[in-house]
Amino acid sequence: MSSNPVAETVSSLMPRAKEELTALVAFKSVADFDQFPRSESVGAANWIASALRAEGFQDVDLLDTPDGTQSVYGYLPGPEGAKTVLLYAHYDVQPPLDEAAWATPPFELTERDGRWYGRGAADCKGGVLMHLLALRALKADGGVPVHVKFIAEGSEEQGTGGLERYAEQHPELLAADTIVIGDAGNFRVGLPTVTSTLRGMTLVRVKVDTLEGNLHSGQFGGAAPDALAALIRVLDSLRAEDGSTTVDGLASDSAWEGLAYDEEQFRRDARVLDGVELIGSGSVADRIWARPAVTVLGIDCPPVVGATPSVQASARALVSLRVPPGVDAGEATKLLQAHLESRTPWGARVAVEQIGQGQAFRADTTSPAYQAMADAMAVAYPGEEMQYAGQGGSIPLCNTLAALYPRAEILLIGLSEPEAQIHAVNESVSPEELERLSVAEALFLRNYAAG
Repeated sequence: MSSNPVAETVSSLMPRAKEELTALVAFKSVADFDQFPRSESVGAANWIASALRAEGFQDVDLLDTPDGTQSVYGYLPGPEGAKTVLLYAHYDVQPPLDEAAWATPPFELTERDGRWYGRGAADCKGGVLMHLLALRALKADGGVPVHVKFIAEGSEEQGTGGLERYAEQHPELLAADTIVIGDAGNFRVGLPTVTSTLRGMTLVRVKVDTLEGNLHSGQFGGAAPDALAALIRVLDSLRAEDGSTTVDGLASDSAWEGLAYDEEQFRRDARVLDGVELIGSGSVADRIWARPAVTVLGIDCPPVVGATPSVQASARALVSLRVPPGVDAGEATKLLQAHLESRTPWGARVAVEQIGQGQAFRADTTSPAYQAMADAMAVAYPGEEMQYAGQGGSIPLCNTLAALYPRAEILLIGLSEPEAQIHAVNESVSPEELERLSVAEALFLRNYAAG
């Protein structure tokens, strides 16, 4: 990285950033209070609030959102007449999954092979630190040239929409000229990238019932309708032979125009086992950024250990459907529900319950803020040109903010590059990426203020 005061300051702050990220990762802030204590999320929220107050933020508050979680808000005034920038991250995290599969404890930040491992290190507690580092670097080099609003969401991973509903009820709170969402990631380590599209999502729970109670499989099997078998059959109907998503009435042939994703690189990034084929058709970018994708997230059925010889009377599954820009998530939900109901065999009783939804997002990449970010990234990543990529994941808040503030420019950057393995075991963050993106964000704020 070329020498400049901002870069030098960020570099000097990295040991402190590691200590702070260690403290923040230690909170088991999964916003599912049936799995993890609410106190863990409250602790993380209070940690961020304290950090904001220490940086001179005013009006710092823990906002009680309609889904029962808290978002952390703060306001840092800039020069009179300056533009306002909203910085976003979230402090809630995905569950650690199988803790025994982690090489090191998931809630203890651990350095290994040049990366920092821990749940939330990249998604998105590292994003909180990225924003703080950028602001600290500017304060050390003449001051922050814009008004800054900071919001850290407490339930992004759950998709329950708490901050979205709160923002709709208090539209003036998050109003800004530009919004920087720190919850995306570079296409690969060292390649500066802004995310220009996000797929939307819908999440449903499907339950199949066939019998009043389980039956002995030897006495009744072969004629008694098996609810688990019916569920498996209806779930299988959501995919074509090549693995493409097939929801009746939902288009699945869109093409991605932009950065290409090499298939062999994708296999390495996704850690696909040797000899196992990728699913779907079209380019990799088509499949993960421009087309719908269904995933069965979980099935309730007897575990193998302790299973009895029984025909199952009931079974259920949690199904996620990602939808590309241009597809309304509400309409996709209706199509998915109709598909599941119509494809359930043997007259089995089926109930489909929607439990989460978020719209897809497409940014206006021609706006001045994007040029300011491109110039900033060229300094933070010498010799590299900023790239535009899609993201298969969803950030429902983006569309809420775009609807509330149609004139605001929205940029998505962050630390969730492929090696980060977010949502999986052994999630990690590259400290070099944290450093470079913090420099880029600081320089962006300066460029944007001067534009």
